[in-house]
Amino acid sequence: MSIASNLNTIKAGLPENVTLVAVSKTKPVSDLMQAYDAGQRIFGENKIQEMTEKWEQMPKDIQWHMIGHVQTNKVKFMAPFVSLIHGVDSLKLLQEINKQALKNNRIIDCLLQIHIAEEETKFGLDENELKALVTSFDFTELKNIKILGVMGMATFTEDQNQIKKEFTHLKSIFDSIKELKAENCNLTTVSMGMSGDYQLAIECGSTMVRIGSSIFGGR
Repeated sequence: MSIASNLNTIKAGLPENVTLVAVSKTKPVSDLMQAYDAGQRIFGENKIQEMTEKWEQMPKDIQWHMIGHVQTNKVKFMAPFVSLIHGVDSLKLLQEINKQALKNNRIIDCLLQIHIAEEETKFGLDENELKALVTSFDFTELKNIKILGVMGMATFTEDQNQIKKEFTHLKSIFDSIKELKAENCNLTTVSMGMSGDYQLAIECGSTMVRIGSSIFGGR
């Protein structure tokens, strides 16, 4: 199957309210252009340098999503063009994104990463940290970011019940902050689900899926 046909098959099965992020990390520009020519406009990368290089080479109507863990000292490199930063897990990182967005005269959209997996290695806020963050005075001062919702990664396991439990937990956390009335929030997005579990994620309320290997093939 070609990249274009993989993409079209996946898109045909997605509900209208679900956004597809084509995870293109480590893939060459030629592969991304095949997806672009098939109509894909949202690509997800996990390394800022690689994403910047691709942004420079590719059409400018692409939305670039940063889906990897972000180091504060690298934010400035993507601030001119990044569309959405998925893995924001601290006030310090938000403040840096806000600072660099201001320098570029932009408002940068972000998702707050929630720790839902049982693995200790995954980054993210817990429910209490999330609520403390979004209700803090420091948070309300950030005028050049907009929080669009939450993002999470389930445990890497074959146990569908566990994955479902973690996805459901993320959706319930999103629902608990959805009514938050803050100028820098527009809470509409639940980003969860990857190639192996995106259909389950959609059943659990995902509105954004991050799919790589099912489009581009294995790494």
